[in-house]
Amino acid sequence: MRWINIALGVAVTGIICFFAVRELLIDPMYFFELFLGGLTRGSIYALIALGYTMVYGIIQLINFAHGEIYMIGAMTALIIASVLGMWGWNTAVIAILAFVFAIVYSCAYGFTVEKIAYKPLRNAPRLSALISAIGMSLFLQNYVMLAQTPEYLPFRSLIPNFPFWEPYAHIITSVELSIIVTTVIVMILLGLLIKFTRIGKAMRATAQDKVMSALLGINVNNVISATFVVGSATAAIGGVLIACHVGQINFFIGFLAGLKAFIAAVLGGIGSIPGAVLGSLVLGISESYFTGYFYSEYEDVFAFTILVIILIFRPSGILGKHDTQKV
Repeated sequence: MRWINIALGVAVTGIICFFAVRELLIDPMYFFELFLGGLTRGSIYALIALGYTMVYGIIQLINFAHGEIYMIGAMTALIIASVLGMWGWNTAVIAILAFVFAIVYSCAYGFTVEKIAYKPLRNAPRLSALISAIGMSLFLQNYVMLAQTPEYLPFRSLIPNFPFWEPYAHIITSVELSIIVTTVIVMILLGLLIKFTRIGKAMRATAQDKVMSALLGINVNNVISATFVVGSATAAIGGVLIACHVGQINFFIGFLAGLKAFIAAVLGGIGSIPGAVLGSLVLGISESYFTGYFYSEYEDVFAFTILVIILIFRPSGILGKHDTQKV
């Protein structure tokens, strides 16, 4: 079976490389534009996928309400930007406050979701927590729909056109550049947080062994809550950035984006932060080339097909580790 998987992997990789080289030779500029578009898309997936993989790394459960936290961040930024815009505030100040309020509000929701949907079921079967998370996702969707509107709302871009970037704007816009740069900065800050700070070390210890961490004096419940908060912050940033890029939002934008980010996390190796980033970039770039050269109508089908293939041939993901069970 192992050799069959290797042979299939080599065959698929060869076919992909053949088409990639052919298209690169035919129209290199279009090929490069699709790559940058996929990089932008993958960056957004990465900001959401980080929340999935961090929570899974700590409690081995998927937070299916995470996509709604992403949506709430974008919706909060819209409300703040609209109110401050009516008051005639400076555009730069509006952008800063919109991001700050979106992050704070989303973190509060992430913290609340953990306390309501997960903490009471900490020792319950995994299926119970999974159903609770799905229920919280549906609740947040309908709550925002009733509180706002089921229709799409226009979202003013909080990111201006950079004068120094005008010669390259036809290749990649200022918003897309901001998305990629912001994602890189967030990844670096998150890596520093996990590697060097006290809470980051507590997260790593809790992910390895919750019981031993508690015996050593680590407050496991606080660590889990902090993990939800950090993941919610990255999702909120992604929500605001994609809203600036697309120009409209509604209560349902978190559902599909959350599923695709989950696919990216599984693709890279659920529980691995570098894997979540790698899987997101691979998925985003693959989707961009698929929609650019084949059928844009089947973009979502393509993403879920990748998930099925990964689960069949590489269940642990690209950077995932196989769990060894002792008997």
